[in-house]
Amino acid sequence: RYFRRSSEAAIYTNSRDKFNHRKKKFAVEQEKTMENLLGLLRIHVKRGVNLAIRDISSSDPYVVVHSGKQKLKTRVVKHSLNPEWNDHLTLSVTDPNLPVKLMVYDYDVLSADDKMGEAEFNIAQYLEAIKFRHTLEGGLPDGTIIMKIQPSRQNCLSEESHIVWNQGKLVQNMFLRLQHVECGEVEIQLEWIDIPGSRGI
Repeated sequence: RYFRRSSEAAIYTNSRDKFNHRKKKFAVEQEKTMENLLGLLRIHVKRGVNLAIRDISSSDPYVVVHSGKQKLKTRVVKHSLNPEWNDHLTLSVTDPNLPVKLMVYDYDVLSADDKMGEAEFNIAQYLEAIKFRHTLEGGLPDGTIIMKIQPSRQNCLSEESHIVWNQGKLVQNMFLRLQHVECGEVEIQLEWIDIPGSRGI
């Protein structure tokens, strides 16, 4: 009986030590993450326009957003070539020069999901504008355009993108032309979220 109690005590102590070690390791990793974190990028995936047909006469599209090791996706909208997702996807940002990749897929039950095009965008110019947002507070009406970004061969913009003062925040509106597909655009809006304790921009 004494041996069994000693063994149980040893197992309990060992388990507690492992738990404490994991707890400390997690805390250290969290601290490192906060040291590198600039803030959060909320991507409002609004809608798709004139997307490609991947089923008989329509598609069941959804959007996947990649940045580094992060991967997020919207809900599926059934039977639509002009879906309105209105989903918010939030990425942690540690590198302002890391591009964000957006991919559209057609959801299939019995086979692999079909690709419906992709686009890539950079947030560096948006973050440059964010740095100076405090100088804009209190004096601008909603809808004031702070910066215009032109479509070019170096980006996937289908039209001029505006960084706009809206309800006390700077947001960037984009229409992205999908690549490697016959047609389709996706409308998104970017919003920056500061995190207390992070490195900031």
